[in-house]
Amino acid sequence: MRWLFLLLLVLNLFYWVGGWVASRSLSELSAQDPPREVTQGIRLVAESKVGARESVGKPKKDECLFLAGVQSEEQGRQVMQRLLSLDIRSKVELIERVVATEYWLYLPPLASRQASLIQLKELQVKKIDSYVITQGDLANGVSLGVFSRSESAEAAIQRFRRAGYEPAMRELPRTRRDYGLEVAPESTWLFDEGLMEALTRSFPRLQYQRKACGGLAGTVSFE
Repeated sequence: MRWLFLLLLVLNLFYWVGGWVASRSLSELSAQDPPREVTQGIRLVAESKVGARESVGKPKKDECLFLAGVQSEEQGRQVMQRLLSLDIRSKVELIERVVATEYWLYLPPLASRQASLIQLKELQVKKIDSYVITQGDLANGVSLGVFSRSESAEAAIQRFRRAGYEPAMRELPRTRRDYGLEVAPESTWLFDEGLMEALTRSFPRLQYQRKACGGLAGTVSFE
């Protein structure tokens, strides 16, 4: 009887300890679950489209968002109206860019048209292509040609000097007219990749750029 009593006592003690350990493990596991769910929720928000919107719509300090690739002023106004329907303010800009420089050689104006014609005949006798300038600040001068490279212009100057003439040179910039849109700084946070994809479906050449605010030289704005 004594051994039977001890056996029952040990079995009861074993069941009591096992139950205590199991209940403690369950409480610790349930206490760890909420932070894991919160952490997962934060990660999903960071990877959502809100994060993508910030990467496009929040330029760095002193940077503004510009849309390039606009084909005309009319198309720029169409894009502007599309953005305005989404509460995104913008303005159309005409951008004149210097794409090349030409070099014009000429002989300075003489006192009269008659004097310039006499000079022209002298040049033609020497088989130098030229013509009298009739308009502008160089009227009554003689044009000696336009060159696309500065090296070619300098070589021509040396030839004219050997022929007894001292030509002058004027640089002529060749410009190209482009259009774009500047997004108002307070509206950039509304601009994201999804909106850009939608715009390019209607305007395939459209692309966004980040530039210094007010840093586009030679621009004219159309509100």
